Amino acid sequence: MFRLSANPSDLRFPPVDLSTPEGLLAVGGDLRPERLLEAYRHGIFPWYDEDQPILWWSPDPRTVLFPENLHVSRSLKRSLRPGIFTVTLDTCFRDVMQQCAEPRPQYPDGGTWITAEMLEAYTRLHEQGYAHSVETWQEGELVGGLYGVALGGVFFAESMFTRESDASKVGLVFLVRQLHAWGFCIIDCQQSSPHIKMLGAEEIHRREFLDHLTVALALPDRRGRWEIDLAM
Repeated sequence: MFRLSANPSDLRFPPVDLSTPEGLLAVGGDLRPERLLEAYRHGIFPWYDEDQPILWWSPDPRTVLFPENLHVSRSLKRSLRPGIFTVTLDTCFRDVMQQCAEPRPQYPDGGTWITAEMLEAYTRLHEQGYAHSVETWQEGELVGGLYGVALGGVFFAESMFTRESDASKVGLVFLVRQLHAWGFCIIDCQQSSPHIKMLGAEEIHRREFLDHLTVALALPDRRGRWEIDLAM
């Protein structure tokens, strides 16, 4: 297992081809913005439990959503009708992360992979204009959302939550359509789930993902606070 250097000026990661069959690549390091951004630029992301050291992953295959392949089911189209939900961007990033960090069924002991350390790290990325949130509202209440990191023409989706049926899906549809309008090439969903596959996500080999990533990173960054500027 590759252990990252404790030297803050050494941001190197090993080649992703050295990862385990499950995608685990390295351990250690920190969550400073510089290291996080370096990781994302190489198709690597952190994922670990509260009682573990920082673990870095690059799974193969990789689940991605190409914006032009977004699929909206008939039932979801009904939830997209005006007056049901309102969607905003970057209005309460920290709140969205905290909602995403609440216990899930897959953590029976009440734990979460979104640790306090990760909350602070991604909040710093948000303050620097790299991390963004999507909020879905109903009658003034936050009922769904998601967050992720944007570099060039790629959005790295991290986590989502929902309090009302279709709330997070509606937020994701708004985001994908907006990203498509802005010229984004690809959305990294990391790992597959029935939820995301229903929206058009697909699994591709890691090498293919890295090729798409190289193209997307050549586009200019869209930093700063985001706002929806597309008529839905």
